Formats: sequence, structure tokens, C-alpha cells
Amino acid sequence: MKRTTIRPENHHQARLLRLLRDGGRSRAELGDVVDLSRSKLNLELDRLVELGLAELDGLAASRGGRRSSRVRLSSDTRFAGVDIGATSIDAAVTNGEMEVLGHLSERCDIRKGPAAVLGQAVELVGKLQHDGLFTQLNGVGVGLPGPVSFAEGVPVVPPIMPGWDRYPVRDAMSREFGCPAMVDNDVNIMALGESHSGLARSVDDFLLLKLGTGIGCGIVVGGAVYRGVSGSAGDIGHIRVDDYGPVCACGNSGCLEAYSGGPAIAREAVAVARAGESPYLAERLAEAGVLTGEDVGAAAAQGDPGAIGLIRDAGRRIGQVLASLVSFFNPGLVIIAGGVARLGHVLLAEIRSVVYRRSLPLATGNLPIVLSELGDTAGVLGAARLVSDHVYSAT
Repeated sequence: MKRTTIRPENHHQARLLRLLRDGGRSRAELGDVVDLSRSKLNLELDRLVELGLAELDGLAASRGGRRSSRVRLSSDTRFAGVDIGATSIDAAVTNGEMEVLGHLSERCDIRKGPAAVLGQAVELVGKLQHDGLFTQLNGVGVGLPGPVSFAEGVPVVPPIMPGWDRYPVRDAMSREFGCPAMVDNDVNIMALGESHSGLARSVDDFLLLKLGTGIGCGIVVGGAVYRGVSGSAGDIGHIRVDDYGPVCACGNSGCLEAYSGGPAIAREAVAVARAGESPYLAERLAEAGVLTGEDVGAAAAQGDPGAIGLIRDAGRRIGQVLASLVSFFNPGLVIIAGGVARLGHVLLAEIRSVVYRRSLPLATGNLPIVLSELGDTAGVLGAARLVSDHVYSAT
């Protein structure tokens, strides 16, 4: 996998590559959207072909005169997207146009530390290579379930990631694969995935809430992810919703995550089962000895009142925090994603009810709050998109 990645030589070439990422176009079509003379445009496109970043793709339909040749990204272009969560890893390989060519997922434990978890991620990408999906990579994007210093490519004091603080993830992955690597918070890469291929394709300003082991918010402004000064923007899981609530993984008490994260819901499910408030969960607990968010969702699907109450309680607290964000940010769309989002429409209905009731009417009058349709591919797509943005930028 060792190689040197070729990059565009100037900002004109970089823009052309990003345009071609959405699919091949004719030279005439590209000329309609870039501010270049025909001769300069052809010069830059020919140079991209020479560099191996683009290739000719036949002739376009006539627009009334001589037929223009089509150009597309090189068919050999490959990006890897790795989405590392607290309990699972997803890895995918895409072509230059962000089409997923292969996708694998495995369970993991983020608490095992960077060497073990990144080694597992490398093995997953290696399996995709063994399947013949690529011989070399143009870039690798990685998402992590904690705060990330984007400029340095390192996690910083991540609450649920012992041993990861300041670990050089970006440099380690770049060395491993011999190509550029980029690292970001997992919620930000999911927001990028939704922006590129999901429900937010035509929305410039939106919020993505990831509800899983942790809770975070991806913020997209003007079509770009907003990370804040140090990269911690959107860390809403540690907003306090109760001064006397349970202790959170961050060390504080009463955080949203400590009430409505996946482990918190599972903990409350055990309490409900033992109190005799949910026959389904009590039976499941007796059989398995533990309960999960999936058990709560299955119980709710059968009309179990205890499980439905748990989901509504989680949705109410999430909605309270989201209502403040909506009034403050005024987004055009809110997408709910992550493992806890699989609890489905009971959760979504409660979140919507609280937000629409508590936020400013001007902010919610035309605000869709929806479940993600990309599922597990949002993160890997966003990670691939993240590194392609880097590779398709001027050197």
C-alpha cells in the first residue's frame, strides 16, 4: 500500500476535481460553472489526465455544434473510510465519486486502546483489499468517538477512550497506508456523509444528532462542518440537564449522555425490569442477564409500556437540549442518527414534540426533524469525503 499520492497543482485543478466527484461531465458543462477561458480549462483538464487524477470518458451529446469530450475522475481512484465507534468499527472503500465499493463491520471495544483498535481497523481495510477492491489508496479518513483536534489529527481527553489522549492517529494511519490520512470526530464525519449522499444533500445549514454510547451534534454551516476554535463544537452530550443526575463518563453529574446515551437507557431498562414495570424486559433480563438498547426497542415494538416510557424519557431530555440548539442556530434540517436512533418513531415523536413546543415558532415553522436514511454508511462515506476534500485541494 506504500505510495506517494499525486495532488492537484493549483486551485483551478482542485475545483475541477471536486466538481467531477459528483460524476463525469463534458468539457462544455464544466465551462458553464467555472470562470476559465476555454483554452485554460482544456489546459487544466489535460494536465489532470496527465497526472492520472482524471480520464477521458467518451463524447457528450451534441449541444448544437461539435460534440464535447467527457471527463471523469480516474477509475483507479480509491478512498478508505473508517468509522470507529465505542463498540464497533465500520470500514469501506469508495471510488473517486464516493460510491461505496465494499463495506465491512466488526464489534470492537474502544477501551482496548489505540494500538489494538487501529490494528483492527487496518485489518478490516486489508480484507477489502484482499477482496480486490483496490491495489493502492489515495487517502484514508477516520472518525473517532470523542473530541479531536482537527488540525493535529489527535484525540484530546476523550471521556470514553482511555489511553487515546494525544495519540497520533492521523500520522499512524498515514504511515500504515502510505497515503494522506485525515481524522475527525465521528459525528462530524456522519454530517459530511449526510451532506454528500443523504437527506441533507440540498441543505446548507443543518444539525446531525448522533445518539449512541455517546451523544454529539454535527454542525454544518454554509455547507461546511463547523468545528469551533479547538474542534470541540457540538459536544452536546455533556450539557447538564439535571444538577442531581447520575455521574457521567466525563466526571460531571446530570449530563444528557448520562440520561439518554445507549448505556444509560440499558441501565434504566434493568431498573424497570426489576421493578416489575416491563414483563418483556423482565423476561429478557432473566434469560440473558443483561439488557441492551435493542431489547428496549423490541419491547416497545410489542407495546410494552415500561419500554415505551423509557424511550419517551430519553426523547424528552434530548428534545429539551435540541430545542435550545434550534432556537440558537435556526437550522434548515435536523437529522437523528446513531444506534439509539434505531429505537425509531417513538423516540422521534417525543423529540419532535418537545422541540416544536419549546423552540421559537419562527425557527420551527418549516423545520423537518427526521431519522437518517444512510444508517451505518453515513460515517464511512463522510470519512472518505473528508479525506477526498484534502486530496482534492491544491498542494
